[in-house]
Amino acid sequence: MSIMKVTHPDRYKWIALTNTTLGVFMAVINSSIILISLPAIFRGIGINPLSPGNVGYLLWLLMGYLLVTAVLVVSLGRLGDIVGRVRIFNLGFAVFTVASVLLAIDPYHASAGALWLVLWRLVQGVGGAMLFANSAAILVDAFPSDQRGLAMGVNQVAAIGGSFVGLIAGGLLSIIDWRLVFWVSVPFGVIGTVWSYMSLRDNGIRTKAKIDWSGNLTFAVGLTALLVGIIYGIEPYGTHSMGWTSPLVMTSFAIAIVFLIAFFIIETKADTPMFNLRLFKIRAFFMGSAAGLLAAIARGGLQFMLIIWLQGIWLPLHGYNYSDTPLWAGIFLLPLTVGFLLAGPISGYLSDHHGARILSTSGLSIFALTFVGLLFIPTNFAYWIFALLVFLNGVGGGMFSAPNSAAVMNSVPADQRGGAAGIQAAFMNTGMVLSIGIFFSLMIVGLTNTLPKAMFKGLSTHGVAASQAHLVANLPVVGSLFSSFLGFNPLKSLLVSQAHTNITHVQWTTLTGKHFFPSLIQSPFHHGLIIVFSAAIAMSVVGALFSALRGDKFIHQQESVAKHLGELSESSGAVPGEIAIETEVVR
Repeated sequence: MSIMKVTHPDRYKWIALTNTTLGVFMAVINSSIILISLPAIFRGIGINPLSPGNVGYLLWLLMGYLLVTAVLVVSLGRLGDIVGRVRIFNLGFAVFTVASVLLAIDPYHASAGALWLVLWRLVQGVGGAMLFANSAAILVDAFPSDQRGLAMGVNQVAAIGGSFVGLIAGGLLSIIDWRLVFWVSVPFGVIGTVWSYMSLRDNGIRTKAKIDWSGNLTFAVGLTALLVGIIYGIEPYGTHSMGWTSPLVMTSFAIAIVFLIAFFIIETKADTPMFNLRLFKIRAFFMGSAAGLLAAIARGGLQFMLIIWLQGIWLPLHGYNYSDTPLWAGIFLLPLTVGFLLAGPISGYLSDHHGARILSTSGLSIFALTFVGLLFIPTNFAYWIFALLVFLNGVGGGMFSAPNSAAVMNSVPADQRGGAAGIQAAFMNTGMVLSIGIFFSLMIVGLTNTLPKAMFKGLSTHGVAASQAHLVANLPVVGSLFSSFLGFNPLKSLLVSQAHTNITHVQWTTLTGKHFFPSLIQSPFHHGLIIVFSAAIAMSVVGALFSALRGDKFIHQQESVAKHLGELSESSGAVPGEIAIETEVVR
């Protein structure tokens, strides 16, 4: 079989790569920078995020951005196919920048300040969705098929590496002023907005089609309800440690089921569907997408569990103040980022010449093995072995991500790339939200079975009255989990004060010091970690199996390029001689 390929001038493809990489990097940093900065943000607006009435603010600031991007990327990617991918991408830069400014100038305090941040964080997510939804399609339009793996590798490094850079940036900036966490995006956003409007052009093929309003509406409502249910499912409800049985969560899931079923029925009958289910008939697209979703869930769970592990246990045991643990957690996770930075572009380049199957399957296999290694090291580990394992985890992730993304995008017709890129971005962002729900729930289950007994014994041994020790030990463990995640010593808030506890000053100092709680939670946390990482191993292995079944290297036959060659030449500003049609043998 032979296919037709458009060769674009070298200069423009590198402009497209640099611009889209800047956009994705900025959008992803903002999805993780807030993880480390939440304590400083809540102190800045005068709110205790762990008090019962404020947990909702915590969850929405943590996950609202991911929710909006997950819901909108498919629609915005398909809209890019219709009205132009560059147009939507450029608008995304502008929306993101304006939202960043408004977040930084929050004029309110307490609940009003938190609501302001949640609202503009959601708007920022709209801008991020516009960037995510079209960046991959713009790259595929700009690069010939034998260089897309390298381009996607660089872009993927920005996407996933940026999530860990955000951890360090958030730690550094929030020490100075919490508003800098949002201001830091503004200069990049302004430069990116101006540059993208001046330099990017639509090389893609537009599809004349009506907007699938029914599909967009049912998908948005269904996925939003699903993700809202997951968000509130990890919040305590009544006497339960989690809220999976609360009326709000059950109603959300019921709405999600009804609307998502309606969505799939609508999409099978629509002439121009927003979510093109026919793409999943392409073997390389279906297998690569399934592997990508599973990898995204496993990777998201890893990030959150490692942050809790470092901030709640390892760093305090090694003498770090709780207030400093968010920054140092980001620093000690640098080997993970380095591994991904090294493996991503190299694997993308190799996949251009040898296909994605071997590289991506091997990458997810290495990814799974590192979870096994993390299970076998002690909770209070020697850092070198931890660094080696997370470095190899990054290498495995880099080996998988770039080749898989390039192979998925190569497998779809030219006029469906925006929608396909939106689907991939939706899977990545939905995977992150699902991972929080899945892995936090699994960890809470593990801790609920072991932490209360250990907490009661430890508190009683150090002078706390049996009645109060029993009360504290049986509080929902999600509070202790979020405290560790935010870099707080939970016992300071759980015990209220030394005076109320009726213990000596020495006992109070011991209980609220750096070592008591981390030592107490070590064993229960490892029990929960076994459950969490076992699930991650299973997902990675299944993902590797999907990757192995993708078939040989495949690039979709693009008749639409020839059919619209005149339009492509005109939209790209090139003279006919600059657009060459080549053939490539599919192996």
